[in-house]
Amino acid sequence: MHSVASLDSMTDQTPTSTPVDPAAVAAALDSVCDPEIGKPLPELGMIKGLEIGPQGQVTVQVWLTVAGCPLKERITTEVSAAVGAVPGVSHVRVELDVMSQQQRTQLQTRLRGHEAREIPFAQPGNRTRVFAIASGKGGVGKSSITANLAAAMAAQGFRVGVADADIYGFSIPRMLGVTGAPTKVEAMIMPPEAHGVKVISMGMFVPDNGPVLWRGPMLHRALEQFLADVYWGELDVLLLDLPPGTGDVAISLAQLVPGAQIVVVTTPQQAAAEVAQRAGALAGQTQQRVAGVIENMAWLPCPHCPAEGNGSPSHRLEIFGSGGGSSVAQGLAHLTRAEVPVLAQIPLDPALREGSDTGLPLVLAHPDSPAALALHQAAAALAGQRPSLVGRPLTLTPA
Repeated sequence: MHSVASLDSMTDQTPTSTPVDPAAVAAALDSVCDPEIGKPLPELGMIKGLEIGPQGQVTVQVWLTVAGCPLKERITTEVSAAVGAVPGVSHVRVELDVMSQQQRTQLQTRLRGHEAREIPFAQPGNRTRVFAIASGKGGVGKSSITANLAAAMAAQGFRVGVADADIYGFSIPRMLGVTGAPTKVEAMIMPPEAHGVKVISMGMFVPDNGPVLWRGPMLHRALEQFLADVYWGELDVLLLDLPPGTGDVAISLAQLVPGAQIVVVTTPQQAAAEVAQRAGALAGQTQQRVAGVIENMAWLPCPHCPAEGNGSPSHRLEIFGSGGGSSVAQGLAHLTRAEVPVLAQIPLDPALREGSDTGLPLVLAHPDSPAALALHQAAAALAGQRPSLVGRPLTLTPA
């Protein structure tokens, strides 16, 4: 026997002689989605039962995926509101029960369409654009760029996920303000969401900000779990925040998702650009496409110079030099024999750092700032690209 939790929700309606239409109640339930999965409760088999009394009282029995579901109050509230709006309903009672292991296994198969473990982003026909955000060295702002690109894409209406593949140096949860924890349904992990972005990170599984003491094979398995075991749903874009350099994770990604495209983050300094080009050159060896280069910390508005008529600074201070982004793009274009654009030049802005610390990305907190506008420009350019054909069979037929 499962323990049953219940919550009564009184609507504003008073008892009436208007009969309650069961079809209308069913339609109302169809409008309520599971907050983590994003699909209607009836479609997921989460409606256990429905009773309609003679005086307009309605009892809805709901299956929760796991005991102690962190979003059960939200589910209860949304079911009560949807059913309570049906004509003739005077009282709504929501009863909660917990799925059995067999039911959870069936739900997992229903969602994935298969029982075997596989990475959806590597399957033929998958239309999610996968971008790995890479850098040659740390300290160039790769993770803050990733967080802001994700928030900008979500704000532009795209369905976005972020996998924090920097297993040792995870920082994405803080930068995106993620406070929830993943929910496990059998072998399937439901990622928490913030600012419309689904997020998974090793930081969600390490207590007290502890270190991760793993070697190569474990890193590969962690990345595989992020890609195969997490239920991402239907995404337009998946961003992966890679660790700096050309180590195990970058190589594993090329094996697991050969169609992933690389975005290289650098600073204008030539020494940094040389290292960044080395990281992007890995794509040439793994037959991946370089989607573009983002130059971070490109310039600083002169605080003592008057602004021009359009509000832009009349003089820019190039603190870290200039030309690094263009140099990396040109070098990678030569190595890969393909066009590599500079997607954006991001100026220095203290608010970019502040947003990373508070969990409110700059593109949301100050969307009209020069740095935010440049990030939105890069996000729009990436989200509008077609998925790579690398690793995908071409369905060609002879004429």
